[in-house]
Amino acid sequence: MLEAKHHAFLAELERRGQPDTGQLALCFQLLSLASAIDQDCASRLAPLGLSEGRFVLLFLLRGADTAMSPHQLSERAGVTRATVTGLLDGLEREQLVSRHSDPDDKRRIHVRLTAAGQALAARLFDQQSQWIASLFADISAKERRQLGTLLQRVWSRTDAGRLA
Repeated sequence: MLEAKHHAFLAELERRGQPDTGQLALCFQLLSLASAIDQDCASRLAPLGLSEGRFVLLFLLRGADTAMSPHQLSERAGVTRATVTGLLDGLEREQLVSRHSDPDDKRRIHVRLTAAGQALAARLFDQQSQWIASLFADISAKERRQLGTLLQRVWSRTDAGRLA
């Protein structure tokens, strides 16, 4: 289940006589799994002309009570405003979103889903949720809690986890 680069790294450690590579192998398994999930997600969205970033904006807009600004979208998606602008350009070309100037301040932009965007976002959100859930279908609730606890412990040792 490891990617070739991880096999190569572990092989080099063994060549150098590292006695225990189990912790590194486990990390590499996790990285390989995350990469496989990302690739599967991309392959599911690509036929629809979507990337994960575009999908995220669609479901953020669908879940909003009102139109959102690009700034709000960038904060909620955890990406830069420039990235959001590029993603919105593509979604607008596909007629999935529309941008409107604020009537009180023409410099402000509000983004809304079009009817086509609403329909696609609803369908995709359900499909993606079901697909992600299916990845863990044969893991019991107790095992999922254990896995979550273990992952949280590892997360807390990362720089991001220590800063959170």
